[in-house]
Amino acid sequence: MEGEPQCASAAEARRLFMTGLNCCQSVLCAHAESLGLDADLAKRIAAPFGGGIGRMRGVCGAFSACAMIVGLKCGDKPKGDVYALVQSVARDFSSQNGGSIICGELLGLGDGLSTSPKPSERTEQYYKKRPCADIVERASAIADKFLRSRESEA
Repeated sequence: MEGEPQCASAAEARRLFMTGLNCCQSVLCAHAESLGLDADLAKRIAAPFGGGIGRMRGVCGAFSACAMIVGLKCGDKPKGDVYALVQSVARDFSSQNGGSIICGELLGLGDGLSTSPKPSERTEQYYKKRPCADIVERASAIADKFLRSRESEA
C-alpha cells in the first residue's frame, strides 16, 4: 500500500478476506461499525458482489464496497455529487491497482465473463496466486481515506 498509511480497517479487511469472506464483504464489514451498519447485514448486502459481482468478473467487489461506503455516507446528496465522489474513489482505486476497477482485468483474466458461479476453493495456493488480499487491503485504506475526508468537511 505504497503512499497510503497503514490503517486498522485495511488490516481488518485483509483478515476478513483471509477467513473466507468475499472481497466486497471484507471491505464493507471492515467499515460497518464506523458506518453504524450491523456487520451481519453488511455481510449479506455485500454477498452478491464478490468475484466481480456474482463471480462474473465485472466491477471488482472491493471497489463495489467503496462505492457502497460512499452511498452510506453521502447517499442523501444530489446524484451528481454522489457520482463525482464515486468517480474520485474509482480514480484512487484504479491508480493503485494497475489502472482498472474490473475484476477480470485485476486478475489477468481479460474481459471474459465467468460462467461458473462456483467460488474457488480457498487454499494456500489460492491466496498465493491471487492479488485479492492486497486489493482488499488497498480498497479499505481508500475507503478509510474517503471517510476521513468527509469527517473533516463536517
